Amino acid sequence: MTATRVDAALIRSLPKAVLHDHLDGGLRPATVVELAAEVGHTLPTTDPDELAAWYFEAANSGDLVRYIATFEHTLAVMQTREGLLRTAEEYVLDLAADGVVYGEVRYAPELNTNGGLAMSEVVETVQEGLAAGMAKAAAAGTPVRVGTLLCGMRMFDRVREAADLAVAFRDAGVVGFDIAGAEDGFPAADHRDAFEHLRRENVPFTIHAGEAHGLPSIHQAVQVCGAQRLGHGVRITDDIVDGKLGRLAGWVRDRRIALEMCPTSNLQTGAATSIAEHPITALKDLGFRVTLNTDNRLVSGTTMTREMSLLVERAGWTVEDLRTVTVNALKSAFIPFDERRALIDDVVLPGYAL
Repeated sequence: MTATRVDAALIRSLPKAVLHDHLDGGLRPATVVELAAEVGHTLPTTDPDELAAWYFEAANSGDLVRYIATFEHTLAVMQTREGLLRTAEEYVLDLAADGVVYGEVRYAPELNTNGGLAMSEVVETVQEGLAAGMAKAAAAGTPVRVGTLLCGMRMFDRVREAADLAVAFRDAGVVGFDIAGAEDGFPAADHRDAFEHLRRENVPFTIHAGEAHGLPSIHQAVQVCGAQRLGHGVRITDDIVDGKLGRLAGWVRDRRIALEMCPTSNLQTGAATSIAEHPITALKDLGFRVTLNTDNRLVSGTTMTREMSLLVERAGWTVEDLRTVTVNALKSAFIPFDERRALIDDVVLPGYAL
C-alpha cells in the first residue's frame, strides 16, 4: 500500500462502491436522444455531446431546485417498459465499466407512471433491466452487484405507497428505501408513518438530509425517523466548531451513521464551495463514516473515477483514503453482512493491495 498520490489510470482500475446514485440522473446522452425521438419528446438538442454539455451547464447553477428540474428530459424517456429496461441495463454496464463492484441505484417509481405503468410494474421492469445488466457484466468479466433503493418524493403523497413496494420487493432486488425531492420545506417527519412501517418490516432506509437544509433536517432524519444513513449530510459541519463535535455530530459519528457524500453534485447545488474545501475530507479525518458517491452521473458529468480523481488532485487524497471510503460504503450497504464482508475481503482489499 502506497501513501503517495495516484494517477487516473490507477484510480480507474480500483474497485469502487457507490451508495448514492439516481437512475434517472445517470442515463447515457445518446440513449436520451434515441428514446426521446421514439416517444416524441423535445430535447434542448439532439446531439448527444451537446446534450451532455447542456446538462452540465444547467446543473452548475448553484440552485438545488433548478438542478432537480433538469430531470424533466430523462424522466420523459423512462415512462415505457422499453425505456426502463434499456436505461436500467445500461446503468449497470456503465457502473461495471467504471470499476464499480457494488452499487445501490435509487429512483422514485411514482415518477415513471405517466405512460400508464403502475408503480409495481415500474419496479418489476427496472429489476428485470438491472438483472440483464448484471448478467452481461458478469459474462464480460466485470461483475457488479447492484441493489435498489425505492424513493418516495417528500413533496407528494405517495411516500407510504413507495415504502410498501420496498417491503413487497425486498426479496426481489430492492434492498432499501429513501425519500428525495426538495428538502427545504418538506420535512422528513411528515412521512414518519412510512418509516415506522419500514422499521417494523426490517427494511433499512436512508434519507436525503443536510444538503439544502441544515441541522434540523439531519436531526429529524436520524432521531425522529431513524435513518441508518444520510443522503449528503454535508451540513453536519454546522455542529462542528474548531474540530469539536456538538451532540448531533457526535451521535452521527459515534453510531457510524454513514454520510453519502457527493462532492461534484454539492458544488453544483451550492452545498459546498470547492472540491478542496468540501467537508468530506475534514469529516473523514474526524472519523465519520463518509462514503463517496456520484449522485447523478449525467447531470453532474461525473463518474466514480472522476470523483476519486478530483479528491486526489485537489484535496490531497491518497489511495489509502480511497480504500477507506470504499470499505465504508460496503460496511454501510443495505445487503446482508456476509455479502458485504465477502466483497470487502475478496474484492476490495485485494484490489487496493498495491
